[in-house]
Amino acid sequence: MEKRINDFSLRVATVNGTGSQSSNNLLFKSLFRMGIGVCAKNLFPSNIQGLPTWFQIRVSPKGYQNLREHDDIAVLMNAETAHEDIAAMRPGTTIFYNSSIIKVAPEEIKTGMVVYGLPVEELAKKITDAKLRHLLKNLFYVGALSHLYGIDEDVMKGVIKDTFRDKQSAIDANIAALQVGIDYAKENYKKQDAYELKKADVNKGKIVTEGNTASGLGAIYGGCTVVAWYPITPSSSLTESMESYLKKLRVDKAGKAKYAVVQAEDELGAMGMVLGASWAGARSMTATAGPGISLMQELLGLAYYAEIPAVLYNVQRVGPSTGLPTRTQQCDIQSCAYASHGDKRHILLFPSSPKECFEMGPTAFDLADRMQTPIFVMSDLDLGMNQWVDDELVYTKPKYDRGKVLNAEQLEQAKDFGRYLDVDGDGVCYRTLPGTNHRKAAFFTRGSGHDEYARYTESPVVYARNMDRLAKKFQTAKKYVPKPVLTGKDSAKIGVIAYGTTHHALTETLERLGNDNIKYLRIRSYPFTQEVEDFIKSCDRVYVVEQNRDAQLRQLIEVDIRGYQNKLFSVLYYGGFPISADFIERELQKALG
Repeated sequence: MEKRINDFSLRVATVNGTGSQSSNNLLFKSLFRMGIGVCAKNLFPSNIQGLPTWFQIRVSPKGYQNLREHDDIAVLMNAETAHEDIAAMRPGTTIFYNSSIIKVAPEEIKTGMVVYGLPVEELAKKITDAKLRHLLKNLFYVGALSHLYGIDEDVMKGVIKDTFRDKQSAIDANIAALQVGIDYAKENYKKQDAYELKKADVNKGKIVTEGNTASGLGAIYGGCTVVAWYPITPSSSLTESMESYLKKLRVDKAGKAKYAVVQAEDELGAMGMVLGASWAGARSMTATAGPGISLMQELLGLAYYAEIPAVLYNVQRVGPSTGLPTRTQQCDIQSCAYASHGDKRHILLFPSSPKECFEMGPTAFDLADRMQTPIFVMSDLDLGMNQWVDDELVYTKPKYDRGKVLNAEQLEQAKDFGRYLDVDGDGVCYRTLPGTNHRKAAFFTRGSGHDEYARYTESPVVYARNMDRLAKKFQTAKKYVPKPVLTGKDSAKIGVIAYGTTHHALTETLERLGNDNIKYLRIRSYPFTQEVEDFIKSCDRVYVVEQNRDAQLRQLIEVDIRGYQNKLFSVLYYGGFPISADFIERELQKALG
């Protein structure tokens, strides 16, 4: 039997609300500390307690950050889904199951399957504290797995100590429960499968973090001082983590807070607060998801037309309507690009990793100020709420670009000031901030028809002139948005385009295919820069891979870059789970023939 060292997938099936998350995180973080390339995804229901939940871990020599479609080891602690989970496993795989509550029939066992029973309820009697028994018994399977597959016990104990820190009683209880599983495996299991874990050096210079945490830090790094929000899955943890850091990083020597975090009555109210603070000169933001964007439409139109900076983090989830709140998609691309009624286009940023979530924070706030418009940072549930292994976040002293803001001295020297007057010919006008002490500084901020001097007008000529200027400003943004990243040979004639978290599965797919005639462009922003058209023009065919039903990015490309529609094809996944390299490889092979 050939050994499978640091190259397999494991799925844990439990019940939401039973404390399994901390046990699964112990597994994940222990593997990370052992230097093993590891990826983890939490697939959880939208209720608080009682429904099935799955936690998937993949180990790989290269540390791929996407899952396989099929698992090699299933840990079954939920009787409700156990038989369905067994049916999904392939011949030759391994089953762990809670033999106290799950009965596995002989006909369920496929050829070459290895089966280990774990009498969880009987072992739980060893935990004397009845209140903790329900939560700690998940550590039994962690202990059993660690013995069978070679997870370092000292590393696991170190993770437990770091998790509970100064709570010695919790540390002792968790280590004791872990030992119960280890001892049972030592006494009762004979290893029969091929999977092993060994220390490696894949994670040097890496950290474990969530995209929402990195986004919150990036926003602080970008100079944000006002956050207005309303709780919604999967974005709530962005603001919550950001507030915890603000308490440390935005407080003066006297202990006075130099920031404001306001939970509004709803998403519309939150957007109004953001615009008010931004108009007054603060760098302001909100974090939300698709339903929140729907509720903010009216004020997004005001921000676009009155030209008020704002940053919105959209952690996308499955829609429409309530949809699947705890599943991931890239389904808000067009609703954000065209947010609100009337003619308008908004700037979008597409981070693909926690590190980019962090780095795009300053970029988003600089763009909002420079272009005087809302900026959407398009994350998703997978990126925002799952833990990722990524490069360290590097802090350098930021240099904020506030754009075209006139002070009193500049106003005195200026011959003229009109809030919506295009002096430089780039569509971006000069503005003043409230409180600027000069007679020229004041202006009306209007969401209704206005001329170059912010005076009310219903003139069709003036309206068209203003709208044309706004369109020019959108084109100017191409100079400043993050450029796409090209991988592959320039001479390749088959192109692939992707964005956001799809990047990780796609890069593995391309490694597997090993086709020198395929090149890949990762788009990081909208509007599309010249590099996107040049890439499409150089290819015979281009496949746009995305996680939505309607090919939303491909449609944007077809609208904005005319004449190449016959070259563009879609590879679409929209089931709500993170896209896999297995899926993309299968679809590309079918398309390529």
